[in-house]
Amino acid sequence: MNLLGDDLLAQLVLALGAAMAVGSMVALVRPPTRRGDTDLARPPVARSLVMIAIGLVASLWAVATLTVG
Repeated sequence: MNLLGDDLLAQLVLALGAAMAVGSMVALVRPPTRRGDTDLARPPVARSLVMIAIGLVASLWAVATLTVG
């Protein structure tokens, strides 16, 4: 019996992938109102879209692994 479960890696990938995708989406939709001197006015769109795509792929892979396995 494993203390943390047999599918801990898939659960971690799901959590990190979802956080990456949702966090990047929120940054695009609602950028921070207070900025420092070195902060950008808006997040880079291309980088944010790539991070959303990577997060979605990781999340979908993890969901597929958890449902099949």
